[in-house]
Amino acid sequence: MLYKGVLMKMQTEFLEPIQYYLVFENDFIHMNQLLNKPITLKKVGEECICGLGRPLYRQGFCKSCFFEKPEAGEWIMRPELSKAHLGIEDRDLEYEKQAQLQPHIVYLANSSNVKVGVTRKSQVPTRWIDQGAHEAIEIVEVPNRYLAGITEVALKDHVADKTNWRKMLKNDIEDVDLLEWRSNLQEFIPEEVKDYFIESNSETHLQFPVEQYPEKPNSLNLKKQIEYTGKLVGIKGQYLIFEDDTVFNVRANEGLIVELTV
Repeated sequence: MLYKGVLMKMQTEFLEPIQYYLVFENDFIHMNQLLNKPITLKKVGEECICGLGRPLYRQGFCKSCFFEKPEAGEWIMRPELSKAHLGIEDRDLEYEKQAQLQPHIVYLANSSNVKVGVTRKSQVPTRWIDQGAHEAIEIVEVPNRYLAGITEVALKDHVADKTNWRKMLKNDIEDVDLLEWRSNLQEFIPEEVKDYFIESNSETHLQFPVEQYPEKPNSLNLKKQIEYTGKLVGIKGQYLIFEDDTVFNVRANEGLIVELTV
């Protein structure tokens, strides 16, 4: 069967194991059902959200959209730069108010290592799933993105803020006590955020649909290798894992138009 569409990050359901769906304009594919089956991925084009046919630049955007669209504002990657709470516009104040002035969570996630991160409350546990974290815990819940951002910056001096994707995919991980980590980090939370500290909740554990972890993950680049066929043996984070240790990051390839053959 042949499916065709623009790649967007896989949608997920928080079940045991996590359920994954690849959604195209006219089709959706329940990816868990493709485990242990050969599939072919073929790049047939590119499409930015603007639909103007420009080549992709970064994060699924063409160059113009990347530097102009509010969806690609720098505050997305660096929440501490958020200014909507001050009524200050970056690219589109109404969009930024909607995105920034809502509850945000600062959390600890353990994927390849313990890391600190920020997400909208509505994106829990989706954010943890996308990072391939096997356990996570909330640290603070704040009313806007700026407060979450300055908390993350303060904690980055004491805990990592990046995931080692190779270790995550190899399942080269260790269980840690995130409750203890959270307790130890409490003293470093900025003064204006201390009242938002969460003490009552426990760790969330996540189970991914993986039959076989890669020993030496080799990332597939569909821009260089237009077509690839392999047996799907796992899905973790936003990665498809194949039997020959090839891995494909769906989110990193957003905007590519692909044909998927089962």
